[in-house]
Amino acid sequence: MADAETGLSARQQQAVADLSFDELTAALHPTFAGDAGVVLTTGLAASPGAAAGLVAVGSEAALDLASAGSTVILVATETTPADVAAMGLSAGILTSRGGLASHAAVVARGWGIPAVCDAREITVEADSFVIGDRRIANGTPISIDGSTGEVTLGNREIAGSAVGAAGVGPSPGSALPAEIDEVLGWADRVAAGRFAVLANADTAADAATARALGAQGIGLCRTEHMFLEPDRLEVVQHVVLRGHDEHVDDLAAAQRADFRELLAAMDALPVTVRLLDAPMHEFLAGADPDDAAQWHEHNPMLGVRGVRLGLLRPELYAAQVEALAGAVADRRVVGGDPRVEIMVPLVSTADELAAAVDAVRSAWAGADAGDAPPIGTMIETPRACLIAGQLATGVSFASFGTNDLTQMVFGFSRDDTAAQVIAPYVAGGLLDTDPFASLDRAGVGELLSTAMNRGRAANPGLRAGICGEHGGDPASIEFAVLAGLNYVSCSPYRVPAARLAVAQALLANQ
Repeated sequence: MADAETGLSARQQQAVADLSFDELTAALHPTFAGDAGVVLTTGLAASPGAAAGLVAVGSEAALDLASAGSTVILVATETTPADVAAMGLSAGILTSRGGLASHAAVVARGWGIPAVCDAREITVEADSFVIGDRRIANGTPISIDGSTGEVTLGNREIAGSAVGAAGVGPSPGSALPAEIDEVLGWADRVAAGRFAVLANADTAADAATARALGAQGIGLCRTEHMFLEPDRLEVVQHVVLRGHDEHVDDLAAAQRADFRELLAAMDALPVTVRLLDAPMHEFLAGADPDDAAQWHEHNPMLGVRGVRLGLLRPELYAAQVEALAGAVADRRVVGGDPRVEIMVPLVSTADELAAAVDAVRSAWAGADAGDAPPIGTMIETPRACLIAGQLATGVSFASFGTNDLTQMVFGFSRDDTAAQVIAPYVAGGLLDTDPFASLDRAGVGELLSTAMNRGRAANPGLRAGICGEHGGDPASIEFAVLAGLNYVSCSPYRVPAARLAVAQALLANQ
């Protein structure tokens, strides 16, 4: 007999409950076919999959080798947004620092690139890396396993993946193997109308991948990545350092084109655009040292970023909102169905949120693109959790940025503590698990629940979700379901696992 709510038979529900995450991982990511060979080191398994290629230390070497037709493994102490171009051309990424929420790990998971991070035994030098008494120079073949953290010498044979064979393209059709796709379709029926799985996507290509893997929209579009091309970065630097720039309209025009492509890829599905949120030092790299000195920060992650920068330099947020409004108008002209939302990051006070919301609405009205879209707030500071009732009255939705929230609640640097503190703590029983990998229910979860209760008390219709990397972790997803959230948003290649985790949590707790 079919279930009255989902229409699924007992056999179909059991198939959803029985599908393992290991099966999904094998379908989504390439694996090695043979033995490991000479293992150089083992780091943090940061992004699953197997990759083999030539060592390229730093972005310049990676770009040079890739342009010559070589398959490369980008090696760095850690990556920054300035390395994004090289990362996109690399088969795999190896860093000596950085945890599961580091730049390299987050970007790699979003793009489906295998990555091993926090390999502390290696020392990265100018054109090689050193491990023990062995020096591995640029151009040396190595292999990395982002599912186990192993780094081996030589080119290992790669077995491939079902998704890789099918090819993830711009088609809205599924890119998954038929048998897995069928079970995930049943999983979606379990979750329908109860909980949604969205994706973190910054480009049209990311969005197309997410859609092909079953995402129901974009829960986080990080707009700062659109500003990192050299010509755009120079304009941002001028605005930050001098408070104005005559080329800010050019910046808006360029971002308008980016948004237009993104909205086309996600036509008729919701797209949540987060306003600029990168730490200041990422925008001032390469700027005149004397000009940049006044903005030097000892702790950039807690400095002038997010809504703080948006209020201090309103030209930046105005340009972004006008660009998005223009892109919406462009899509409507050609018969598209753009559905956008705007999200304000790193909010800590009700007054700064109100000021930002007013600025967004004013900029949208000036663009003559119809009614302003829904506006929401990120909740990623402990104070924001505690005053969620005040924040909720002025917005339509709230999204928990659990990467930053975990960092602030624990006092752990998400880039610096993985190997030196978290791994020994987990091994010694001082922590049950890495809190950046799976949501800490006792501390972070308690704050999240407090925020939900206070937010919904003030605004019963408040939609809420998680957009940090926890949005792709099954245990964290179960917590989100039980806590009464409405959605999770995760990297595109984690969407299938999230769809399964949502359904399994609902079935287990019905």
